Amino acid sequence: MTDSFIQWVRTAKTTGERLAAQAPLAFTGGPAPDMASITVDAGTRFQTIEGFGGAFTEAAAVTLYKMPPEQQVEILKAYFDPQAGHGYTLCRTHINSCDFSLGNYAYDEVDGDVALEHFSIARDRQALIPMIKAAMTVAGGALKLFASPWSPPAWMKTNGEMNHGGKLKPEYRDAWARYYCRYIREYAKEGIPIWGLSVQNEPLAVQTWDSCIYTGEEERDFVRDYLGPALQREGLGDVNLIIWDHNRDLVYERAKVVLDDPEAARYVWGTGFHWYVVDCFDNVQRVHDAYPDKHLLFTEGCQEGGPHLGEWAVGERYARSMIHDLNRWTVGWVDWNLVLDEIGGPNHVGNYCSAPIIADTCTGDVLYQSSYDYIGHFSRYIRPGAQRIIAAPTCDELETTAFVNPDGRIAVVVLNRTEKDVPFALKFDGRVAVTESPAHSIQTFCW
Repeated sequence: MTDSFIQWVRTAKTTGERLAAQAPLAFTGGPAPDMASITVDAGTRFQTIEGFGGAFTEAAAVTLYKMPPEQQVEILKAYFDPQAGHGYTLCRTHINSCDFSLGNYAYDEVDGDVALEHFSIARDRQALIPMIKAAMTVAGGALKLFASPWSPPAWMKTNGEMNHGGKLKPEYRDAWARYYCRYIREYAKEGIPIWGLSVQNEPLAVQTWDSCIYTGEEERDFVRDYLGPALQREGLGDVNLIIWDHNRDLVYERAKVVLDDPEAARYVWGTGFHWYVVDCFDNVQRVHDAYPDKHLLFTEGCQEGGPHLGEWAVGERYARSMIHDLNRWTVGWVDWNLVLDEIGGPNHVGNYCSAPIIADTCTGDVLYQSSYDYIGHFSRYIRPGAQRIIAAPTCDELETTAFVNPDGRIAVVVLNRTEKDVPFALKFDGRVAVTESPAHSIQTFCW
């Protein structure tokens, strides 16, 4: 028997409500009223969720530790506490430096050290590893953490530097593959298990910051002939390997190059993607349709161009992407920096961005952005192991997704990005509950 009451929370631009609990709704029998509706059907199941989360970067860690101790605890609980916070379980970090580091660095900067005798993660022990460990404690145990390189060490690259693209020199492909394995083992010694790896962050982007270029064929060959075998050889075959890790526009084209090769595909867990440049949501679906045995993971997204303090549209951008990606077989959704400072940094090339929590390191204030609240409507109520079910709206104004959790509770997220309030009926298993979606709001319904 379905529960008679629905618990629900709302975030709305016009009301000041932020993840605010509402009076329970009652399911009733009888015919549905003549109005917009969302039909929820748990009879058909789709993908299983791995989790939601954000990225541990050096910038995030340094910013966190500039805050007073009480605010450090507040920020970590806001993200990782499974009861009082977002309950993050799936997160990302970087191998070597990224743009959200305080400068270029690699774990082995000794030219030609193919034996990796000088490999050291000492830099990460300063702030990054302590932040990850603190988050794990708040989360109540291990997080699923995947790591991405932005660039090999400069000496391994054709351009002799970590920035401005360049490629991995062929003679260093074996050493670079072993570098990932060494990284996993060194983090394991710190008590931090690495759940997954992406081959390369944004392998088609020549950036002013840390970057490295691969064609689809080069990524395929590196996975098939070097990285995949190295992981297997070193007993790390259970680490989930993610290809592409770039935008949706070319996600199908790039996935096809790797996954059409059976020898390369056998090492690949799935395809990662970002949201920059264009939406192209249907390309995510196309990858699933062509390769249904492989997973899809949103690995990075943020609002570019500074902190965007107080802007409501940023949260709506997050929710729209999350709904449309989840409805196309995505198994997890990972934000970019967990926390940034008052200017959207630090960043060693001035590539400032927003984050769901901005920490004002001058005043000590913790500033929650609309993206924080919007993400919470998913991560707090759609838990790891949840399976997507059908949520079918009858109007374009309402965007929605629905899941059944491992405990049997259903969660339905409803987004309204329009300027008008939309009354609607929530239909499930022959019962109906009537409510309203306010303009510029997001609501999560659970029963």
